[in-house]
Amino acid sequence: MPKKMFERRIWTSLDWTLVLFAIGVIGAGLWLVWSTTVDRFGPGLFHRQLLWLGIGFGALLIMLLVDYHSWGELAPILYAVGLVGLAIPLWTGRTIGGAKRWIEIGEMNLQPSEIIKTITVLVLAYYLSRRNRYGLGLRETLFLGLLVAIPAGLVAMQPDLGTSIVILSPLGGLMLVGGLRIRTFGVLALVAILILPVAWFTMLHDYQRDRVKGFLNMEEDPRGTSYQLNQSLIAVGSGGLVGKWPREMTQSQLQFLPEEHTDFIFAVLAEKWGFLGCFVVLSLYLGIFLGCLKIARLARDRLGVYLVVGILSFFSFQVFLNVGVVVGLLPTTGMALPLMSYGGSSMVSSLAALGLVLNVGARRLVN
Repeated sequence: MPKKMFERRIWTSLDWTLVLFAIGVIGAGLWLVWSTTVDRFGPGLFHRQLLWLGIGFGALLIMLLVDYHSWGELAPILYAVGLVGLAIPLWTGRTIGGAKRWIEIGEMNLQPSEIIKTITVLVLAYYLSRRNRYGLGLRETLFLGLLVAIPAGLVAMQPDLGTSIVILSPLGGLMLVGGLRIRTFGVLALVAILILPVAWFTMLHDYQRDRVKGFLNMEEDPRGTSYQLNQSLIAVGSGGLVGKWPREMTQSQLQFLPEEHTDFIFAVLAEKWGFLGCFVVLSLYLGIFLGCLKIARLARDRLGVYLVVGILSFFSFQVFLNVGVVVGLLPTTGMALPLMSYGGSSMVSSLAALGLVLNVGARRLVN
């Protein structure tokens, strides 16, 4: 098949509805980033976000135009490089807010933990697709667990508990699709129950335990451990049905709401656009999720199915985690809202993952 015809079939087979849903979320995020940063920091952060957005669309095109089978073959190498990238900040990375998660590149900071999400899905899907039989026993499940535990453990050391949990999240969806045996599930559930008390005392930092305690009893320390959550709930509740005028937005405009352009951007959305604005944005996310499920259902091989299911697992879990924190359903943790929050690494990672999903969808007819 001539190259031009091949490329034309890629574009005609693309799920443009999924692309439009993603652009809608990005547009809402850009508006909120502008409104929360221009008065405090000038237009610099917004312009930087536009730059990262351009890089992200470049990453999307690369992930789209290279056959996803080739990405699968490269998965072990990318995984090794990704682990090295995670280890670098622990020794030489820039410390921000007590955490060492970033590698300085000129005037910008790269967060390897964002990139490793898609790479981990790649290596998991590559391993599962090469198996000749259906069903996951204990040995295979433990190997999959090791593949996600290594990057998750390195991220937890930075420390970044929220992202480490997100890295673990594709394992659930992939084990379900891969045919996890009931007996294996029972053994894993028992082990998890036994590990939880040990993890509480040995793996969590003091401030992380304080956040959980503040979530369980928000009135005990409203100016300390539960301050962020209380301010977020005030912002969400005060938005009402249709939101507030900019001059009436006390939580974000008067800077009561911390990290309003990153971790708590959904709270700004709720205060600015109210319930209706939240409904529209969550509907756009739902459109992305349903589009991914459609592509997974129509994928032409197991590698494509596993790739889409893995990416959908961590993407949807990250949205749930961020929104759950903002509305008080989960303890506070630092987590960007995909495609909306300010942050270059998160934007590039999300768009690259979306490009891989579109790749699977487009090549169901091309190959």
